[in-house]
Amino acid sequence: MNITKDTVIGELVAKDYRTASVFKKNGIDFCCNGNRTIGEACQKKNISSDQLVSTLTDVSTQKSESGIDFNSWPLDLLADYIEKKHHRYVEAKIQEITPFLKKVARVHGDRHPELIQVEQLFHESAAELTAHMQKEEMILFPYIRQMVQARQSNTSVHAPFGTVQNPIRMMMHEHDTEGERFRKISQLTANYAPPQDACNTYRVTFSLLKEYEEDLHLHIHLENNILFPKSIALEEQFATA
Repeated sequence: MNITKDTVIGELVAKDYRTASVFKKNGIDFCCNGNRTIGEACQKKNISSDQLVSTLTDVSTQKSESGIDFNSWPLDLLADYIEKKHHRYVEAKIQEITPFLKKVARVHGDRHPELIQVEQLFHESAAELTAHMQKEEMILFPYIRQMVQARQSNTSVHAPFGTVQNPIRMMMHEHDTEGERFRKISQLTANYAPPQDACNTYRVTFSLLKEYEEDLHLHIHLENNILFPKSIALEEQFATA
């Protein structure tokens, strides 16, 4: 792929997830704000687009044996993967992180008041992300699977919500909310760097939060940059058939 400053970030990461690490290193959001071009993101960050393009090109031309090409997956398989891998991960980690974070905020909150805010933000995220995933699993993902089946059997399908763009628009808005929430958590924790007086539980909690955010980035990327636009394109095929 020929990478230029006009390349759309989300499209690039969808084709080669290895480039995500370059964007992350430069503080560029590739999931929630993946619809920007490289040039636009660089201008906002005041960094050289030529240098970033060069780095991205180097990464994308390296041979890789282990990269998963999610972009080539059938939509129903990708929806299954997101649900079983990322949704289940979120559910499990919320149960694991919540008591740790509550304890750390209670014990260290006097000396590190930012922990109180971090706990509140994570509590809000846990509740809203759980409801968000339920909507995907009960409404959006089943319809995506129906579209795939209908396309394979050359039959029609009816969207109870008018068009798949309606729930997708809502899901992307909620993704933006989570992205902003975790940007605040990252800022409050100095990118999950525990202070010198941190106990082991404090350090483990920050490590879990960092891992959680990284998984969330991949989770949102797979939906915003691959599953959602391809679902919209698939629905449009029925309209033109």
